[in-house]
Order: sequence, then structure tokens, then C-alpha cells
Amino acid sequence: MSRLYDTIEPNVIDEKMLQKAVEEQGPQEELGQLAKREGIDYKDVIELQLDFRNILKIDNLWQFVNLTKLQLDNNIIEKIEALDSLVHLIWLDLSFNNIEVIEGLEALVQLQDLSLYNNRISKIENLDTLQELQVFSIGNNNLTALENVGIPLFLPVFPVFLSNLSIPIHRELAEIKYQYVIDELKQGEAQALAKLVEEQAKQKELGHHKAAYVEYLNGSFLFESMYAEDTEAARLAYLPGMADLLETYPSSKFVLICENLFAYGLQQHEMRQAEVSTFFECLQEAVQDSQQQGTKIILDFESDNQGSKLIKYNEDISQLSDTLMTLEMQTVDQLEVRGRSNATVLCFLTFFHTMAQCRDLENHHHEKLMENAINTLEKIVKSEFDEEMPDDVRLLFVDKDTIVNAVNASHDIHLLKIDNREDDIITKANSWSSSVIEEVHKNEISRNRNRVREVNQYIDHLQEELDNMESLEQME
Repeated sequence: MSRLYDTIEPNVIDEKMLQKAVEEQGPQEELGQLAKREGIDYKDVIELQLDFRNILKIDNLWQFVNLTKLQLDNNIIEKIEALDSLVHLIWLDLSFNNIEVIEGLEALVQLQDLSLYNNRISKIENLDTLQELQVFSIGNNNLTALENVGIPLFLPVFPVFLSNLSIPIHRELAEIKYQYVIDELKQGEAQALAKLVEEQAKQKELGHHKAAYVEYLNGSFLFESMYAEDTEAARLAYLPGMADLLETYPSSKFVLICENLFAYGLQQHEMRQAEVSTFFECLQEAVQDSQQQGTKIILDFESDNQGSKLIKYNEDISQLSDTLMTLEMQTVDQLEVRGRSNATVLCFLTFFHTMAQCRDLENHHHEKLMENAINTLEKIVKSEFDEEMPDDVRLLFVDKDTIVNAVNASHDIHLLKIDNREDDIITKANSWSSSVIEEVHKNEISRNRNRVREVNQYIDHLQEELDNMESLEQME
């Protein structure tokens, strides 16, 4: 088989190709264009499409550390390599290439869907680490037994195939012999496809939540994160009455507050989007109105000054310049963005209030926990505490300072988690607001400069015309 790149120029994945691919596949609306100009962090990219680009060598993908989906199909790739950093990859398409050996996939332990369809592979190997793999398309390769079958193989039934791959058999006989396996594969493929669709829907939904700054607030995620890094929580859980205290803390109020904030955040996101859309519509109308007024002023000038005397014409040119410049400055003043949108300000106030409620609940829980700990210490000191307690928990009660420090340390971690979540929300909201304002300012500065240049060029043209008229009059 002749190499495909005998007739075309092969490519290597470089920075220019990656930048172009990310921009083409990213959002195309107003804020998407802003992101392109400010630069896109490859760490934020979760899907990348590099098909039909005549790629011979895989390279320079190490920056895409959070990539979950990668398309490299319909290229001229000969070797699977340089994928070790893509440890979060779930879906990988290398079909329609020139790959001869299955290799370079050891680090992709989360891979669920792998397509090597239509390559030059003669042996299925090096898949031991891919424990999560559910769909494996290996048809139309150089395999002895299942050549050109063109169906996906699934890990649960690999042994059935692998034990017979070395035995040459006719295609029709193989199809009959493996029909029951094929039926099972088709059913598994449908299930895998349904799971993939479900996962894509979840990712899309999560992206919507992130845009509203409320990701993972629709449940007990924040509360659970408070205890995930709390090294003292496990020991303090052995205190008398702690089971009841922990039971009422998350389920009754804290989670409900987070869920209310989640619903509110989604509502405010829709309001902000509508507000920005309305603003840009008004912005465009204001610019068009200014342009129409300027055009009318120029037409009136040209009509009124036909046959005018030179002195009056000179005065009118000066007056026209002042009028056009004044109109432009008025447009600039009207378009100036003053402060954040009403929706953003209201959102901030509500977020602050909600996080304050979470802190109040944590403070109340802390007071109860501290009271419980001191009472337990007093009982231990008086030898009135006869309940079983692990040795490492008893070490907390060697003196008052030790138990108080442990309770306070737990409390500090919980408050830090709440504070960090609040900061994250406010930072993202501020960044969004600032980016919109900056984009408007940037566009308006550019438009204003162009408009002033146009006015000056027109005035220069009139002045040149006036100079020519004066020269002709002097010659006469």
C-alpha cells in the first residue's frame, strides 16, 4: 500500500494548528470572540478536533491536561505517541490513519471509547491498563480472523476473539460462528452510546452551571468538601451526641441554602444574558442614529453651499467640522458604560447574603460542638465518662487547650471552604462584568477613532476643494 503523504504534504501538530483548531471549535458569540482575542487557556479545553489535517506525527498536546475528547481521525498518523499527559481522556478517535502497532495508550486509564478503525494493525495488544474501556473499534485492519468485519469490540468479550485471532477462517464462516458475540456487541454498543450521550449531556449541563457561577451547589457538594480536608472531623465524630448534631446540620438547612442559591444563580444568568443582549442592541441603534445624523448634516452642507462665496464656504467648512465632531463626542458620552449591570449587582448582594447564612449555620454548629467537647472533657476529668472511645480520640482530652484547638481547627477549615466558594463566585462574576465592559470600551475607541479619521479626511477634502477654488479665482 502506497503512503498517502507521497502526494500530499504531511503536518505535525504545532502551536499554529492548535490555536486555529481551538478558535474554530470554541464559542462564536460576542464573548467567544473576546476570549479568542484575550487568549484561550488550553487547560480549559475539554474537546479537540484535529481530523482531516494531514497529520503525520502527534505532538504538542501536553498543555491540554483536562481534555476528555480527542479526534485525530482521517490523517496519516503512523505511530500512537505523545498522549501520556492526557490522563482525563475518555474518547479517542484514531480511525483512518496508517497506524501499525497499538501502543502509547498506557497512561489513558480513563479511556472509555477507542477507535482504531481502518488502520494497518495486525495484532491487538498493550490494552491492559485500559480498564474503563467500553467501546473498541478495530475493524478494517490487518487482523487475520476478523478482517474487514467493521464492528466495535468490547473489553468484556475480548477473550472470545483473542483466543481465535491466530486461526485463519473464511469471513462467512466467522460471521456465523461469532453471530452471538456480534449480537452481544451491538447491544453493548447501544448501551455505550447511550452512556456517552448521557455523559455529554451532563458535561453540557455542567458548563451551563459554570457560566452561572453555581456549579456543584445543587446538592451537598459544598458541605462534603468542608469535611473532605478536615483532619479532625473523624476524631470529633466520636463525641457524645455528634451523630444527631451532624444529621441535622447538613440535611435540614445548609444543603437547602445551597440549592436555593443554585436556582437563583441560574435565573440571574438568564437575566444577565438578556440584559447584555438588549444593551448591545441599543448600542448598535445609537451608533446607527449618529451615523444617519452625520450623513444628513453633510448632505445639507453640500446642498446649502452650492454657489456659495469663498468666505462663507470657508466659514461653513469650519462650522461643519465642529458640528460633526460635537455629534461624535455626544455619541461617545451616550455609549459610555457606567458600572455593572443591575442583574450583576443584585446577584452579588444575594450571593453575599446566602454565603453569610452558610457561615451562620457553621458558627452555630461550632458553638454546639465546642459546648459538647467541653462537657465531655469535664466528665472525663471527674471520671464520670464511661463510654468507649478510641485512643486517638482520648488524646484530644489531655487538657482543655488540646480539645479547643482541635474544634477550632475543624471550624476554620469549614469557614475557609465557604469563603473560598464565595470568592470564586464573586471573582467569576467580576471577570465577566469587566470583560463585557472592556469589550465595549475597546470597540467604541476603535469606532470613534475611525469616525474621527473619516471626518478629518472629509474636511481635508473640502479644504482642498476650497484652496483650488481660491487659486482659480486669483488666476481669473
